[in-house]
Amino acid sequence: MATADLTSAAPQRTTLTPFVNEPFIDFTVAENKRAMEAALADVESMLGREYDLVIGGKRLKTDGKIISTNPARPAQVVGIHQRAEADLAETAMEAALAAFPAWSRKPAAERAALLFRAADLIRERNFEFCAWLVFEVGKNWAEADADVGETIDFLEFYGREALKLDAAKPPIQFPGERNQLRYLPLGVGAVIPPWNFPFAIMAGMTAAAIVCGNTVILKPSVDAPTIAARFLSLLEEAGLPDGVVNLCQGEGSGFGSAIVAHPQTRFIAFTGSKAVGLEIHESAARPQPGQRFIKRTILEMGGKDAIIVEGDADLDAAIEGVVASAFGFNGQKCSACSRAIVDANIYDTFCDRLQARVEQLQTGDPVKNVYTGPVISEKAFKKVLGYIEIGKTEGRLLAGGETIKTPDSGYYIQPTVFADLSPTSRIAQEEIFGPVLAVIKSGSFDEALSIANNTEYGLTGSVYSSSREKLDRAREEFHVGNLYFNRKSTGAMVGAHPFGGFNMSGTDSKAGGPDYLLLFTQAKSIGEKIGYASEAAEKQAEQMGGL
Repeated sequence: MATADLTSAAPQRTTLTPFVNEPFIDFTVAENKRAMEAALADVESMLGREYDLVIGGKRLKTDGKIISTNPARPAQVVGIHQRAEADLAETAMEAALAAFPAWSRKPAAERAALLFRAADLIRERNFEFCAWLVFEVGKNWAEADADVGETIDFLEFYGREALKLDAAKPPIQFPGERNQLRYLPLGVGAVIPPWNFPFAIMAGMTAAAIVCGNTVILKPSVDAPTIAARFLSLLEEAGLPDGVVNLCQGEGSGFGSAIVAHPQTRFIAFTGSKAVGLEIHESAARPQPGQRFIKRTILEMGGKDAIIVEGDADLDAAIEGVVASAFGFNGQKCSACSRAIVDANIYDTFCDRLQARVEQLQTGDPVKNVYTGPVISEKAFKKVLGYIEIGKTEGRLLAGGETIKTPDSGYYIQPTVFADLSPTSRIAQEEIFGPVLAVIKSGSFDEALSIANNTEYGLTGSVYSSSREKLDRAREEFHVGNLYFNRKSTGAMVGAHPFGGFNMSGTDSKAGGPDYLLLFTQAKSIGEKIGYASEAAEKQAEQMGGL
């Protein structure tokens, strides 16, 4: 059971320094390499354990189970989890509602202190959490470290932003009045995170919700439930009161749909596919019997991201940026480059050099810190292979295109590049979410911008060019939520690159930005006439004295 006394969980920070992004670990340093290898061995000894649902601080078991496995070795069980069905939705909601009054009235400083304490604990166990990410979702060491570092960043950043929000004042004090502006929590929300950043996005959405005073029903991805279970345990260690976060592993639409539709669910924070995000948005828009508010949806739903490479670009930098963006974590990022739009004047040279660079990439077991590893599941494996077959009919196979057989039957697919594609081909339009890159020729910068903007998405994009005129045009005309110049399209840093996209990429929620917490609050303006209350009190006292 979690302690209900937040202040007794750990010493509070006496001073708060300005926010700084967590530094990356250099695994070429022998000490760090040994620490990571030790963490991998330690975590491997803990694989296969069973985890409970946590509702109102109580541990629950169910008849149905969710089995999380290592995508590099599908026979290796990472964790066994209870499967929450729709009938548990009411139980979870009652627990979250019961916890809301006390939690919402906690001073903002105490709620922020919980996040800071959790950040400190994660920082102390960085290598351990990196190892869990390696085993559960197949990240190499650097990708795992970036995920853990971003988790710490979210906790540190949102804690500070909550304190700023608590100190907010209206821009004008009207003469003769005392004016206040308070940001109040909404109530109970559903947090539905993805598997590809199972620590950072899951923890970030959860932390943003609770630091504002909301309570949460957390339904993590079935492909990464163990990370969520271990995060909740850490939050409890940091002093999280019972019922503030209720962990409900669910599979399919049953439990998730029931929570989204529940009349007491005030908001849904979701990161995942466009199809599921739109279903959530549609369900949330329909008021249920007894519902007295408009539900909010905070949605991040993917992309078909493009990097434009102009003839005046630094070609070495552009190729490295495209490769890192397309094949980092096997293309399983909503920010991944899935289209390279290349100036006709350098197209052939770019394709030749890109092919040579991609063929240098090594694919293998993430435990051994190989650059690219497996895709997340058998379902994803089959989906990506299906798109590769489509690509063979639509363009020229430049690199990859095959599976990689291993003794452990991991879900490995070669980094794959198709060239000479039409901008309207399926490979260039549909989100694949795997190691597949489409290369498209452009005859002008006008055409390049037109191609970049011709999908239903608008999440990230990059331009490689030495022309200030072109970069300034892209600043205005490249319609994405996160735009980068002469750098890769992945790797958004909390605070520096608030993250969220346009069009079917979501609600432009800008996670890691200064306005993100506003999505989890409602503003209350209070105006009081100066002196009126004291005058009324004096008159009342005089009347009572006369009696």
